[in-house]
Amino acid sequence: MTARGPGGSESSATPLTDLQLFFTGSFDRALAGTSTPIQLFRHTLRTVDEAIEDRFRRGTPAADLIQHRAWYMDEMLIRAWDRMLGQRAADMALVAVGGYGRGELHPHSDIDLLILCPPSLPDDASGAIERLLAFLWDIGLKVGHSVRTVSECVEEAQRDVGVATNLMEARIIAGSAPLYEDMRRNTDPPGLWPAADFYEAKLAEQAARHRKFHDTAYNLEPNVKDGPGGMRDLQTILWMAQRHFSTADPAALVERGFLTGAEREELIEGRNFLWQVRFALHLLAGRDENRLLFDHQQALAREFGYRDDAHRLAVEKFMKDYYRAVTGLARLEEMLLQLLHEVIFRPPGGKDEAVDPINRRFHVRNGFIEAASPTVFAHYPFALLEIFLLLQQRPTLRGVGAETIRLIRAHRHLIDDRFRGDLRCRALFMEILRQPHGVSRELRRMNRYGILGAYFPAFGQIIGQMQYDLFHAYTVDEHTLHVVANLRRFLLPVHEAEFPLCSRLAARIPKPELLYLAALFHDIAKGRGGDHSVLGADEAYEFCVLHGLGDHDARLVAWLVRHHLEMSTTAQHRDIGDPEVIYAFAKTMGEQMRLDYLYLLTVADIRATNPRLWNNWKDALLKELYLATRQALNRGLENPVERRERVAETREAALALLSDLDAAAVGRFWDTLDEDDYFLRHSPDEIEWQTRQVLSATDDDSLPLVVVREQTARGGTELLIYARDDDHLFALATGALDQLGLNILSARIVTTDDGHTLHTYIVLNEDGTALTHPLRIEEAVDTILQRIASADSRAPRVTRRPARQLRHFLIPTEVVFSSDMRRRYTIAQLVTVDRPGLLARVGRAFVECGLRILHARIATFGERVEDVFFITDQNDLPIDDESRLTALQARLTEILDEP
Repeated sequence: MTARGPGGSESSATPLTDLQLFFTGSFDRALAGTSTPIQLFRHTLRTVDEAIEDRFRRGTPAADLIQHRAWYMDEMLIRAWDRMLGQRAADMALVAVGGYGRGELHPHSDIDLLILCPPSLPDDASGAIERLLAFLWDIGLKVGHSVRTVSECVEEAQRDVGVATNLMEARIIAGSAPLYEDMRRNTDPPGLWPAADFYEAKLAEQAARHRKFHDTAYNLEPNVKDGPGGMRDLQTILWMAQRHFSTADPAALVERGFLTGAEREELIEGRNFLWQVRFALHLLAGRDENRLLFDHQQALAREFGYRDDAHRLAVEKFMKDYYRAVTGLARLEEMLLQLLHEVIFRPPGGKDEAVDPINRRFHVRNGFIEAASPTVFAHYPFALLEIFLLLQQRPTLRGVGAETIRLIRAHRHLIDDRFRGDLRCRALFMEILRQPHGVSRELRRMNRYGILGAYFPAFGQIIGQMQYDLFHAYTVDEHTLHVVANLRRFLLPVHEAEFPLCSRLAARIPKPELLYLAALFHDIAKGRGGDHSVLGADEAYEFCVLHGLGDHDARLVAWLVRHHLEMSTTAQHRDIGDPEVIYAFAKTMGEQMRLDYLYLLTVADIRATNPRLWNNWKDALLKELYLATRQALNRGLENPVERRERVAETREAALALLSDLDAAAVGRFWDTLDEDDYFLRHSPDEIEWQTRQVLSATDDDSLPLVVVREQTARGGTELLIYARDDDHLFALATGALDQLGLNILSARIVTTDDGHTLHTYIVLNEDGTALTHPLRIEEAVDTILQRIASADSRAPRVTRRPARQLRHFLIPTEVVFSSDMRRRYTIAQLVTVDRPGLLARVGRAFVECGLRILHARIATFGERVEDVFFITDQNDLPIDDESRLTALQARLTEILDEP
């Protein structure tokens, strides 16, 4: 049987009867009869852990078992303490601290202990303590310990808020109760860590911890314990509450008015969920593991009974529940933090600043907006949206008062179909999107308070939804809000230097709210099956019409959602140097306004998918496509650019840049090149630089020539290889570049009529930066030259190890063939899983099948490779023989599946 899903009820904490009897019976008798107890303790610990694991597998909640395990550990430590310290045991105290002090002990958690000593110890006491600690390690416990006197505890607690926090949770296990009570009295007075100081210190501690996780709970491999919304955040709230209210017990906090009964239940449910996940994670990993690594996510999904269906993987369902749980806890914790702040920092005498009325529903107190009465939302449900508009219109406000946040949470149920059909609510929602300030901030606040998902049910369905891959760094809802934030950034003058073209376009678009609506809907249908772009476009149109937009605007939003992937797909997979590709894309755009809106949405979307995957190369590609399309639209779709016209323009511009060279020499070199292959795929400045490099190589004795241009207009480092024609050169060069840890973004190969070849690669370092350091450039050049000259170069061996996460993704290799519009070459589209040496293997397959690569567009989306190769036969003709394509497909699949 498997463990029940990650939920559960509040724990009873009653020890399991059979093991309790074991301790008080057979264990004590065995211990009394042995002079070498190590094996007995080891065996007993193993027996207890196996019994607890068995109960977990059979459905006992982790909330019970972590307390049972703490109880059993107490019993073991009491016996070890008495056995190893003898008569000295009464003079000192063995104290549990940290999580163990709270009576919570997961399968592989550290056993945190404080050995409390009187001011002076007999000489033999130190030796007894050392023997005890050695014994605990010998029996297999991972012990974290400190040995201190009461005065040392006070001194450390004053100095370090972490120590003070640990001592707040201290619990005596064995030894001197008076000594323990003395420590508690001296480390707990209000003056040691006043509630206000404690609050500020723990808040700073939490902020520093969150920064390690990029301030989001939506990481691909989240940390159950320390990540935002995780167990440590929940404990932080309770620690703060304990410092102020002298209790961390949720039931007692309800009595003191800090929690409502519903909030207590929500807190316990979220805590139990995290306990269940962490308990299973420890068992699965066999160690104190708190990260939900890809290594474990699928196994945990199976453990908790999730199953794949037609639209979603089991692991995606499990992780959606996880993200929803931590999101719910984070929302509750935010409100409780605000409430604690108001309680702790209330002005002396309980007097607040004067109340500043806004309208009959809201006022401002102490810089926070508050509901004028507890019945505001019941009497005026539309105020659940109005409050966010008021926050936008008053940017000096510090936020929402805690009791008002609580009221919002308590009245979310009022947002139903009647609410959504209310013209006031629709007008308020659109007014929020039309505000000049605070659009992104308030949409995020609406999401945190649960209002956005309630008003916009389709958005509620994507909250916490993730895609099990390495490309999408965020859940769908978090990604969507990042897109809106990126769009808002384009409209702010302070950020115009980041993306100048985007800022210029954003400043002139007539209705930014249409962009925000397109952003909100572009991924709204993910996880339902079918084409999410088509489904989302239909929903977007309906939503816009219901919210009073004219038909033209509604159709524009729907069009943007329908085509939101069009620009990135064209830029990364098509030959955008080909006028016919640009013309086809321009026809899809139809007009300049659509192009402007789509360009802004595309840049914002890509940057919000995974920040680490955005680079200057993608920026340059999209910009190149945008500018070429704008030119085509300005020229008129009825008057497309002819290929020969584009070639002539490029030649003329490049020749002007080479005016200092011998025109005849330049002409002789250019005459060896195929015009379509070269002058359409290279810009004038690239042609100028490459021509200079080639003409500098006076004869074949100086070949191969390998040179690097650090930064190009295309946003990457350009690497040029000029050599005698060799079909193996692509495999050799790409193998060398891969071994160097360089990401290859583009490959262009031109074969000359006089038996030479030019290979042009655009590369970046793994962190997305260009090669700039002279030693790094020298290393790249030398490695390529050595690989070309090596005796075993026909089968380059790549020793770079694949990333750990790649092991968990099985993407079957797919190869699809098509022809370009003029049938000048065959297009091979390859989809497979990323791995070191992939392009070198692909190059070998093409050589073995007697085919040549003219051009390659390299696109990697996390673990997924989607490369496009433009190929011909040895006579530079497209491949018409289906048997040859079938053989290439088989060989690519075989060679890419080799270990």
